[in-house]
Amino acid sequence: MKKTLLLLGCWVLASSGYGQALRLNDQNTLGWLVYSGDHKLTVKWALHTEYQWRRINWVRAPQQQLARLGLVRTLTDRITVSGGYTYFQTHRYGSYPTVPGRPEPEHRLYQDISLKDPLGRLTLTHRLRLEQRWLGTRANEGQGHVQDWEFQNRIRYQLAGQFPLQGVTVEDGEWYLNAFDELFIGFGRNVGDNVFNQNRLSGGVGYQFSDNAKVELNYLNQISQHAEPDAASGRPVFEINHGFRLNILYDLDFTHDAVR
Repeated sequence: MKKTLLLLGCWVLASSGYGQALRLNDQNTLGWLVYSGDHKLTVKWALHTEYQWRRINWVRAPQQQLARLGLVRTLTDRITVSGGYTYFQTHRYGSYPTVPGRPEPEHRLYQDISLKDPLGRLTLTHRLRLEQRWLGTRANEGQGHVQDWEFQNRIRYQLAGQFPLQGVTVEDGEWYLNAFDELFIGFGRNVGDNVFNQNRLSGGVGYQFSDNAKVELNYLNQISQHAEPDAASGRPVFEINHGFRLNILYDLDFTHDAVR
């Protein structure tokens, strides 16, 4: 798997470098507000809830929104698996918008596996996620009802790290550093030229109020390739976006022991 990901990364870098002179770049400033929570149902099972409110021009205009619901199963102290449903919506934004009019919806199913690797004070987390996506297209130049759905597959690999600033581990009332990089690769018959879908690089500082409550403020850099080239020139379009991501992480414990 590591060799495969390395080869994919080299291929993406080579492809993007070769086409850099021909492509169109669309730059946007991001402001992403994210809530995420894993609510414990039993010792091994948890309910995942997530909502992302994505904005551009420093939150002045809408970009996307995401709502996710899933189940998380803890296999060992290091390994968890999860799966569920995601509703996604994209608004018209940028110099080369992919949405012609009203926001367009997307439905997803996802499955993933996460592996934690403690390396001294640093904790690394590997996550591999598969997504089955149904992308909606509206009639009447984007003003009518959704008339068509296109199915696509996507695989995502994320490497995340957390480093305590005030001790060996992150304790209540302490600060920590966090960062992640995530690569998105499309595959299947409907992907076309959009094999490299996007890459996200983020890092910043977090504060732990308690075991179940954290807040993080990160810098976010996103490189995203549009599925279709620019209609006027036929050239590929890449979004080069940067801004901030504010994460609010809050977990609840619904187990019998917590009630007692």
